[in-house]
Amino acid sequence: MNAPSTTEARPRKPGTPPGGRRRTGAYGRAPQDTPAGIGTYLFLAVTTLFAAFPLYWMFVIATSTDEATAQVPPAVVPGDQFLVNLNEVFTLQEVYFAASLVNSVIVATTVTAAVLFFCSLAGFAFAKLRFRGSRPLMLFVVLTLTVPNQLGVVALYIVMGKLGWNGTLLAVIVPGLVTAFGVFYMRQFIVNSVPDELVEAARVDGATTMRIYWSVVLPAIGPALAVLGLLTFVATWNDFQWPLITLNGTDYPTSMVAISDLASGNYVIYRRVLAGAFVATVPLLVVLVIGGRRIVRGIMEGAVKS
Repeated sequence: MNAPSTTEARPRKPGTPPGGRRRTGAYGRAPQDTPAGIGTYLFLAVTTLFAAFPLYWMFVIATSTDEATAQVPPAVVPGDQFLVNLNEVFTLQEVYFAASLVNSVIVATTVTAAVLFFCSLAGFAFAKLRFRGSRPLMLFVVLTLTVPNQLGVVALYIVMGKLGWNGTLLAVIVPGLVTAFGVFYMRQFIVNSVPDELVEAARVDGATTMRIYWSVVLPAIGPALAVLGLLTFVATWNDFQWPLITLNGTDYPTSMVAISDLASGNYVIYRRVLAGAFVATVPLLVVLVIGGRRIVRGIMEGAVKS
């Protein structure tokens, strides 16, 4: 009769991987998830209220009358004049607000698509291709991030004037087709997420450089593309300085320029201004709600190793 085995299977303790030793922390103890206390939730709730209150108050004024706007203390309950105020905003002859929203969609969508393509392509070249001068060129791209955009406004205005583009949407779209931040971000992501062995295997199979980019690189950098696309769309939609310089007084304003036109003049009707601002904010809220998780996932990709 066989003797009982001394190595009987024992139930695994929590935190112990199958077939392995139990992982320990810095002081030899198993890592445990510490539940957040009531203070943490209270702090997050208060911070959220402070962050959301300006948007809420903007909606309150957008739904109020002139009397409610001027009352002290200020109104904190929405009124019933939102459609009236919105109708005034869209029917003003001095401000082409409906056209400005369409122009903002055209500009933001075009710039975002171009940035995703050109920046990912350039990032792939800097990360996986070997060519003379790649390091100095990448260093130059990074150094351009230290130069404020305001320093190039005069030169950009002169160039757009030479091309005859001032006062048109091309003057807003073309300068933003590729960004130094996008190239640097995509290069760093591709270096860490696309192995060199995968690229070499595709070359051995006869794939061209563009085929490798399209079939190997792009599927692997989906989270980074989502982050860059969302950040670019929001930044382009909110851009104010350059569209104001090149599009002000024309028939092709963007939404930010149109809002500034609503706020101009000797007497500012704030219910109109904030009604227009609220409408211009809704597309951004929709984009951020839809892609918020992708932003966090893409930013944290590779930050935490298991």
